[in-house]
Amino acid sequence: MSTTASQGQSVHANGIDIHYLDQGNGDPLVLLHGGVVSTNPIWTGVPIAYASHMNTLAEHFRVIAPDTRGSGKTAHSGGTISFDLLADDVAALIDALDLERPLIAGFSEGGIAATILAIRHPQAVRAIVNHAGFDAFDPDAPTIAMMRHILGGSPDATEPDPDAAARGFEASEQMRAMFELMKRDQHDGQGEGHWREYLRLSWDRCTHHPGYTYTDLPRITVPTLILTGDRDDFCTVEQAVTAYRQLPDGELAILPGHGHYIPPSAIQATVEFLTRRLAIQS
Repeated sequence: MSTTASQGQSVHANGIDIHYLDQGNGDPLVLLHGGVVSTNPIWTGVPIAYASHMNTLAEHFRVIAPDTRGSGKTAHSGGTISFDLLADDVAALIDALDLERPLIAGFSEGGIAATILAIRHPQAVRAIVNHAGFDAFDPDAPTIAMMRHILGGSPDATEPDPDAAARGFEASEQMRAMFELMKRDQHDGQGEGHWREYLRLSWDRCTHHPGYTYTDLPRITVPTLILTGDRDDFCTVEQAVTAYRQLPDGELAILPGHGHYIPPSAIQATVEFLTRRLAIQS
């Protein structure tokens, strides 16, 4: 394992070098970022990233925040990046860092990976927060068509089109700013133009169902919080209720007035759930 204070740390796990940040003390919390972003501090202030909330979470836990395979400073060794592979990466990271059944929290794509991790490796985790990452388990979710449009330029696209994605991002001032940050982030992590490869690598897992549905959620026996905003365009309240009702030890939190992003109230709900469940288990 190598350590560079200004660049975080890396550990070899599941055949790749996983870059991660490690901050705080206490019970370990593995924090999984969503799509487009990474753990790069340039995302501070952007509401779809955890960067602005690391200090708050680190006041309560030892936070281990990895870059997803193919993004940030974690390079991909080749082939399709499925959610199964991302979940196995996290399981291997847990083993490599010798973490004892850590807590897991993830937003959007990170929430999907966290949940599949618990399905595939039920003994690896202690509790889960799935924030707006449960739509993937709905076989009728409109998210697939939405992601085909975002990454391929059309709801019926059959392959990624980074140029079409760029035009879509640049169509609005808010999305244009995020797109410029993504290009800078991927350049910092893996070189000029890597944003194109990142979008290509995201295509398969974002435009196909992961192979699990709500009927797989009863296999998760650890405490699990389903968290979303009542104005989320990707994860609806109805989907949240369906996911929650399948969990043997689930809780549900709906944030009023919030969409598909990470407000301080989501961090507060995450901290409260995890600390309360840790107290019950101890």
